[in-house]
Amino acid sequence: MYPMKLGEVLDVSQIFCTNSRTYLGQLAKRHLRIYNKITKGLMEKRTREQYLEVMIMELRSQEVRTLAPENDPLKMGMGWKVDDLSKPQILVESTFGDSHPGSAHLDQFVKEAVQAVNTHGGKAARYFATDMCDGIAQGHDGINYSLPHRDAIVNLVEAQANASVYDGGVFIASCDKSVPAMLMSIGRLKDMSAIVVTGGVMEAHTLPKEYVVNDPACAINELLTLEQIGKFDAWEKTGVIPNSQLDYYKHNACPSCGACSFMGTASTMQIMAEALGLMLPGTALMPATAPELKQAAYDAGKQLMELVKKGITAKDIVTKKSFENAIMVHAAISGSTNATMHLPAIAHEFGIEIDADTFDRMHRGAHYLLNIRPSGDWPAQYFYYAGGVPRVMEEIKSMLHLDVMTVTGKTLGENLEELKKNGFYQHCDAILAEKTAGFARPVSREDIIHSFDNAKGTDGSIAILKGNLAPEGCVIKHTACPKNMFEATLRAKPYDSEEECISAVLHGEVKPGDAIFIRYEGPRGSGMPEMFYTGEAICADPKLASSVALITDGRFSGASRGPVIGHVSPEAAVGGPTT
Repeated sequence: MYPMKLGEVLDVSQIFCTNSRTYLGQLAKRHLRIYNKITKGLMEKRTREQYLEVMIMELRSQEVRTLAPENDPLKMGMGWKVDDLSKPQILVESTFGDSHPGSAHLDQFVKEAVQAVNTHGGKAARYFATDMCDGIAQGHDGINYSLPHRDAIVNLVEAQANASVYDGGVFIASCDKSVPAMLMSIGRLKDMSAIVVTGGVMEAHTLPKEYVVNDPACAINELLTLEQIGKFDAWEKTGVIPNSQLDYYKHNACPSCGACSFMGTASTMQIMAEALGLMLPGTALMPATAPELKQAAYDAGKQLMELVKKGITAKDIVTKKSFENAIMVHAAISGSTNATMHLPAIAHEFGIEIDADTFDRMHRGAHYLLNIRPSGDWPAQYFYYAGGVPRVMEEIKSMLHLDVMTVTGKTLGENLEELKKNGFYQHCDAILAEKTAGFARPVSREDIIHSFDNAKGTDGSIAILKGNLAPEGCVIKHTACPKNMFEATLRAKPYDSEEECISAVLHGEVKPGDAIFIRYEGPRGSGMPEMFYTGEAICADPKLASSVALITDGRFSGASRGPVIGHVSPEAAVGGPTT
């Protein structure tokens, strides 16, 4: 019946792969397909047991047990049982720690994933690579560690995974650098099965009437989110509001754990993880307090065991087409400009090359749908209530590769069809109705995620600009820039650090019609920190908000808005034109 006999399967020397990072080769996958038939009753129970023994020997974790005699006793010293030693070994890696709200709650999702792995035939091991917070690091030299610490996490996770050797991994993170770091780590470990769980988004705070202020850039001013604090801080420094009012905003802007509630880098990269096919459908950027998120973590651990059993690895899921899908979703959500750094870095780890020009090409003609801050009105928690990533992908599916594989073991197209039948969208609609019941007017999902035919824009959300100041390119989020600044003649005013520039803004030295250049803040100059506070100080002044441009070889927070241009290349520190 079969093209190979059981005796051939027992020759395990055929199964091991020469690549030290690969535990399942083509022959092993062939054996697994036969095993799926076997488990349907085509062979007797004893034969199935023999075959299972062979499958154990196919796992990389089992190979290293024969190479390191200390392996078993050291694991038993942690409380492992003898039976655990022969199970698929699963890494549960997270950035849990008391570093910021995006990571402080991740232990509950670690617990769920571990329980699911252990219940469904694996043995989980918890590892931690705590991340820093860009928000806490803003305004001082701590922000210079932001981008380098992404790569430090990647190096640590790679070492943890390969030193002990695991057969699959559940990767749990929430924020600006931790989600890209986990995705880059999966790229380095692409020969094993992998699935991602993100820690969701924090809630917005409903302001009492005395603290509601009119912000022309946002139609829903009664909901407070963290990206507004920079503006309020500038207002306090310039006498617009008293210190007590600023304190109220600061003390209430983060009412729960989770990523900050706007479409910054953290929210963007959570969505990118699902768009790449590495998350269960509909689980990216859920409210961090939602009970469904704990269930999603459990389901992810359970599904990982299916991926291990079927021999589906990360490299089977993440392809060039997957990245093209992610970029189209990025355009639809008006995602953070920092994705132009992170997605190419993730792709590189998978052996795939994309660059900033890829973003520019794909954003042109793309439909921009999302009405989420800072480019829109709603806090990011409402993204899930409107249908989340599946709703966005459903709207733009004519622009997506629907045949790509995902962690469900099904294609993207199959996932989208299933979601329309299993009650997912009805569930989201019910939550949206509940959460907006007290609003002055009815709120529909299209108020938050526009339809394809009623898009907010049809030219994507970012552009790569090139010219005499940036011959190698620079980045602007044009959806957050006033239209009157698309073409302007301004006076150049250079500064050699952000500290010099923000002081000039706050002391009235920057005037309407100025073009501020912040130099020497690129990767080699100072580690490429964010110029967030300077941008917010400009936007906080009505006279400057639509008349002053900020141009830098540094970068911006995903929360930045206004006529701000970053990533100017080549940077000043290597003799670029802004020197």
